[in-house]
Amino acid sequence: MATTTSVLLRLLLVLPTLSDSLAQIQGLGIGINYGQIANNLPSPSQVAVLLGSLNISRVKLYDADPKVLVAFSNSSVDFIIALGNEDLENMRDSTKAQNWIQERVQPYISKTSISSILVGNEVFKSNDTQLWSNLLPAMQTVHQSLVNLGLEKQVTVTTAHSLDILATSYPPSSGTFREDLAQYIQPLLNFHSQINSPFLINAYPYFAYKGDPNGVSLEYVLFQPNQGTVDPKTNLKYDNMLYAQVDAVYSAIKALGYTDIEVRISETGWPSKGDENEVGATPENAGLYNGNLLQRIEEKQGTPAKPDVPIDIYVFALFNENLKPGPTSERNYGLYYPNVTPVYNIGLNSYLPEMKYSSATQIRVLSVLSLLILVTAGLICT
Repeated sequence: MATTTSVLLRLLLVLPTLSDSLAQIQGLGIGINYGQIANNLPSPSQVAVLLGSLNISRVKLYDADPKVLVAFSNSSVDFIIALGNEDLENMRDSTKAQNWIQERVQPYISKTSISSILVGNEVFKSNDTQLWSNLLPAMQTVHQSLVNLGLEKQVTVTTAHSLDILATSYPPSSGTFREDLAQYIQPLLNFHSQINSPFLINAYPYFAYKGDPNGVSLEYVLFQPNQGTVDPKTNLKYDNMLYAQVDAVYSAIKALGYTDIEVRISETGWPSKGDENEVGATPENAGLYNGNLLQRIEEKQGTPAKPDVPIDIYVFALFNENLKPGPTSERNYGLYYPNVTPVYNIGLNSYLPEMKYSSATQIRVLSVLSLLILVTAGLICT
């Protein structure tokens, strides 16, 4: 008994160190996109264990999967849930919108934090003008339904845009929205301003590099040391493309008369594998992009135009998704393989420890640790 007690007490001495490390991770404020277009992913309960071990507390879904929300019950994870573009027409109907919230939000929000509903994704990337017309009314109806149910202070409403909505992005101070979208974006911005919800963008410097690898500096898009660029209007210096993209969106919003709307990044990432024509899609580049990005999140950096507003980012994505259509890169944005081993080293091992075990093994390891703690507590009490 003395030997067992000694071992367990030594374990307790280690736990504060582990706790301190996890607290450091928590301070990073990392968000992650959890997509599920695959047939080989671990179960939601296993994903909950993974994210718990990484101490990631912000997750964005592309739906409102009840299995996921239940798996994360009584956790510290906050969710953005989503309505698909195919749902927008129905969400214009107040009865259907309220029914959806009563079925998809109300049963879970008491145990699982849900802070935002994403109404549609990259709607203006399509050529469907009817879809464009449905976006704002759907957002307004969903918000009003939240008001009716007394949830509007807990859950906000927004949508995510691709950078295709910009007509001009360089220099950042000259950012403007496309003229054909002005009639849709102006009232959308008014809605954001009224309910104080963020303007979300999916920003991928990788696409700019892939499209012009000879003209775009790889160091500039990977947050590596480089000479940077200077905005001739503001004299602000940019050492990476992502910040320039964010500030271009701020400028476009300001050009339409709004200065009280925060821009957040709902997706950004870099593929670890691609087709022959997908230049730069390598594990090395993906590791540099995400690793350097996480360091900047840790430092709570703002952009040159908004230095006092720390960048708010959801990294894309948690897993490689083997059923996603499109080029090879689309299936290789994950930080982890479906067997929960890392795709590459992101360079912050002290903050994001690599998972050396399968999901099932990890659960067993954590269970044993929990048991040891309980046994130790019992021994101390006796």
